[in-house]
Amino acid sequence: MRNRFLSVALFSLVAASAVASESTTGFVNFSSCVTDSKYGKKEQENMENLRKQMSSLIENTEKELREISAKFEDTEYLDTLSPKAEEDLKVKHQALQEDLARYQQQFYQVLNHANYQMVQKMSNVIAAASEKIAEKSDFSCIVNREACFYIKPNLDVTGSVISQMDQSFDEEAKMKKISDNSGEAEQMQSLDELTVDQAR
Repeated sequence: MRNRFLSVALFSLVAASAVASESTTGFVNFSSCVTDSKYGKKEQENMENLRKQMSSLIENTEKELREISAKFEDTEYLDTLSPKAEEDLKVKHQALQEDLARYQQQFYQVLNHANYQMVQKMSNVIAAASEKIAEKSDFSCIVNREACFYIKPNLDVTGSVISQMDQSFDEEAKMKKISDNSGEAEQMQSLDELTVDQAR
């Protein structure tokens, strides 16, 4: 009876070892997926467009503020203004200063929010592509290689994941699910909130 239990226990250990040896983990480089995939390049393009628009907004406000400041230094110009016109100029100058301070404060907030959205979206896309690669290659799981100090090169599936991402990107583009402003809707809403009071 004792030998029987030992045999069963030994068989269980061997079986567990066999299962463990069959379990293979793949690794994907998240950063490379963002920089090299079509999805990632599109998201980076959206981010850059948003950054340029916000920078342009600040630069235009700074330019207008400098122009008004120069008028206050021009005594001959001030002499041509009526008291009301001069007061209106001061009010506009004050408003521009407040706008500029607010734009500068919210500049990084909007970009940080947009960057967070991009990371979340890319995480979802990479996860979906990784799942398909795991199914094709019989990987038990695919994890971010940035969490590891070393992996065997043959376990790196970054190239395969990027190829799958690009394939999905092309398929969605054909179905017109990806537009020129993909991923910018909520980002631009934040930007619109900055510009809503610009009409003077």
